[in-house]
Amino acid sequence: MRPTIDKPVLALVGPTAIGKTALSLLLAERFNGEIISVDSMQVYRFMDIGTAKVSLEDQARIPHHLIDVVDPDAEYDAARFVRDARCAIDDIHRRGRLPLLTGGTGLYLRSLIDGLFSKIGQFPEIRESLHQRLTAEGAHSLHEELIAIDRSSALRISENDTHRVIRALEIYQGTGKPWSKHIADHQLQKKSRFSNLLQIGLSCDRKVLYRRIDLRTRLMLQGGLEREVRDLLARGYGPGLKSMQSIGYRHMNNFISKVWSMADMERILARDTRHYAKRQYTWFNGITDMHWVDVRDQAFILNKIEQWLR
Repeated sequence: MRPTIDKPVLALVGPTAIGKTALSLLLAERFNGEIISVDSMQVYRFMDIGTAKVSLEDQARIPHHLIDVVDPDAEYDAARFVRDARCAIDDIHRRGRLPLLTGGTGLYLRSLIDGLFSKIGQFPEIRESLHQRLTAEGAHSLHEELIAIDRSSALRISENDTHRVIRALEIYQGTGKPWSKHIADHQLQKKSRFSNLLQIGLSCDRKVLYRRIDLRTRLMLQGGLEREVRDLLARGYGPGLKSMQSIGYRHMNNFISKVWSMADMERILARDTRHYAKRQYTWFNGITDMHWVDVRDQAFILNKIEQWLR
């Protein structure tokens, strides 16, 4: 296990569309920081609009890390994120600057802070049987089964995220223990890898957040999400890839393949993004020592960081 990081590290997290990017740029400028993306999708090249990446101009102004790390057909997981993030943190500290972790992937942040879970075995025969059931019965049936045996996992895994639904069922059938119980057992054994970490979680009124999500959806569509997905397909990145099954890309693929109309796609995309925001809150609420602050209260956030650094 790597040694505890004693120098200050700041984390700014929250659900999609709440305003993390603008605030993180402000904080990085104010406190001599560099930004480390905590986003499982922004690691992929060529996927900019659907992941709401910070502009190239802002990346030139404030150094960013863990953006455009791999191609869309590469594997990237929490274990690799932890390794990459630790290297970035050490590098930023060597330059005498403040690492600012910001993003919306709760699993990545929890893995970085508390350590990775002990590896749960693979059960290929069980997984193959579940894939056959998915084809025969559909995603809803498998998700309903997950609700019955592991409600906690079902609440944080979308019905459309069939990869993780199948993994959760595979773990239960293969180990006899729900995925959420494996996580809970890990929580009892965890030890923070940081001794000087301030975590700020951004919140706002749920109706306001949903309006922001609806606006984000429209802006992505107007900004060229269809063109971006068609370009990915032309590069050979098919709709079955894990990266192409994510929110926005899966939806646009359904429009391109004429499964949905543009109006239906926009409506379903906004709905699924709202559901995703709820799951993000579930992840971040499971992280200890998170300080929740209304996103509008920037003066309070700045004062809190100043006191912490002193």
